[in-house]
Amino acid sequence: MLAGGRSSRMGTPKAALEWHGSTLLRRTVGIVARATSGPVVVVRASGQQLPDLPKGTTIVDDPREGKGPVQGIAAGLAALAGQAETVFVTSTDLPFLHPAFIRRVLRVLDQPDGGEPEGGQPDGGGPDGRPDVALPVARGYPQPLAAAYRAGLAGLAERLVKEDRLRPAFLFSECTTARLDDAALKTDPLIGALDPDLDSVVNINTPEDYQEARARPAPEVTVQLFGALATGGSPRGPQSTRAGTVGAAASAVHLAFDRHVTAALNGDQITRDGATPLAAGDTVYFMSADAGG
Repeated sequence: MLAGGRSSRMGTPKAALEWHGSTLLRRTVGIVARATSGPVVVVRASGQQLPDLPKGTTIVDDPREGKGPVQGIAAGLAALAGQAETVFVTSTDLPFLHPAFIRRVLRVLDQPDGGEPEGGQPDGGGPDGRPDVALPVARGYPQPLAAAYRAGLAGLAERLVKEDRLRPAFLFSECTTARLDDAALKTDPLIGALDPDLDSVVNINTPEDYQEARARPAPEVTVQLFGALATGGSPRGPQSTRAGTVGAAASAVHLAFDRHVTAALNGDQITRDGATPLAAGDTVYFMSADAGG
């Protein structure tokens, strides 16, 4: 997980930009956490101020500034040594990143031949037939900061930085890389239904990009109240609304999301954090957190 620094074109740190009730960094951290089972690491420039992040997020300082994405990848993978075998790496400025996209890309690293016949196209083959990198080539461009890597590539990435070979292409040329084009990514039915244009890889590089992203509506989600929360005239059935966070979804149905309320995302992920980000297609179940509720 990579934290963006100050962009010369944006004029302000991307990480702190607001998007529908959250910051870009808080949203990206939360989406990655929802889609994976391991820890989330944020790599920042030394001393960089970051917005509030979920409890348990690991923050590491990039030891070399100005060395580009391969240096950030090296630092992030090294921080996860012994904690994870595969890692999804992303920049902070992907406000439409969907959990289904992350899961689809990570899944390639668990399948021989890059996920064939689902559509991976490996540049060779590792000893177990599984790739080292799952690289989306989405919307016409390689997406090294929306890709999956084996944590064991930390040493290779570090060596490339020391050799001043800083482009991600150098990394891909020295390991087994499965490339996933648009069609391969959309073999996942959730992506086909919820992210058909692969907006997961749309990033923000200019003020105009940010204004366009901010003007888009929040994700369309479904909310349902259970138990005592569904009394007093509140509808029991599902309600469709737009919300970027669990807290915003609660507000949309006039529910105070306080210590007495628990949310379950899609029936399994439990949260009491109103800042937990939502993605298109989510169903948020609200129930009383009190005993007997």
